[in-house]
Amino acid sequence: MRFRDQDIVFAGGAKGQNVDILTANPVNYFHVISNAADLPRLVIDGKLFLPASNDRRRNGKLPLVMVVPGSLGVAPSHLAHAETMVGDGFAAFVLDSFGARDVTSTVANQTQFSFAASAYDVLAAWQVLSAHPDIDASRIGAQGHSRGGSAVLTAATRRFADAVVGAGAGFRSVLAAYPWSGHQFLDPSVDETEIRVLMGDADEWCSPMQVQGHCQAIRLSGGKATMRLIGGAQHSFDRGTGIENVAEASVSPAAPTAYIANDGAFIHPLTGVAESKLTDRDLMIYALKAGYGRKGAKIGSRDGDAELFGADMLAFWRRTLG
Repeated sequence: MRFRDQDIVFAGGAKGQNVDILTANPVNYFHVISNAADLPRLVIDGKLFLPASNDRRRNGKLPLVMVVPGSLGVAPSHLAHAETMVGDGFAAFVLDSFGARDVTSTVANQTQFSFAASAYDVLAAWQVLSAHPDIDASRIGAQGHSRGGSAVLTAATRRFADAVVGAGAGFRSVLAAYPWSGHQFLDPSVDETEIRVLMGDADEWCSPMQVQGHCQAIRLSGGKATMRLIGGAQHSFDRGTGIENVAEASVSPAAPTAYIANDGAFIHPLTGVAESKLTDRDLMIYALKAGYGRKGAKIGSRDGDAELFGADMLAFWRRTLG
């Protein structure tokens, strides 16, 4: 059953309202930044949850946190985070990038649609939600998990965001949970958007060192980015479920970073040359042939991991949006 066809009501009475999002299916970042007239369009969706409490309203409008799932799609943990936010007086929106694309999981193949498309979805959702009569457009944040964490980091990067929503528009703050930073813009500026990363040092899907470098690049460009590294925590350590191995997962955390030129073209790690036709799949094939790929990776929580994540998450949103 698609996410949009599920009736979801939180304990406090907030009922999920389906919201349609007009987005695009770019083949790469160049397609968005330098060839937007050729973008194929589609409609995706998500659910908006509004709190009964008015405590966080300003001028009648609410701050909102957008929750962006990862490679396994919308999970109970994402809904639990949204429910936590709503219980604290925030509006929450859970984005589903998979249903309309007829994708159930990308763990075995991340190239079913591009990482640029994932980031475009996030900004397209911002455009719709920022115009909602109950939402304060100046107080919208995005919280992405795994592939969703990569999406929200790209959505905060001005080189990409300016091409989709216009100069200066977009998110007040972004929380990236255990993101993959294998794609990074040469110009990583996020301007005034504050970045927070939560990640475990035992992550088998994504490289903590690569994410550290990404955060440092953002700081060196004048942005505000902090990273909390949790000792012994695995990927998806906020799930609240036991640690398990996902046998079909295809990962390459040690592969070289693919940098992105100002026009959106990938720079191949071997040649150092920006090529507008390079895609995620091309770079995945390179990484596999170079011996970086492997099958199987762990996800899940130890005792206390999910609670640690929830406390840090809520403190961040209270400070940056509340």
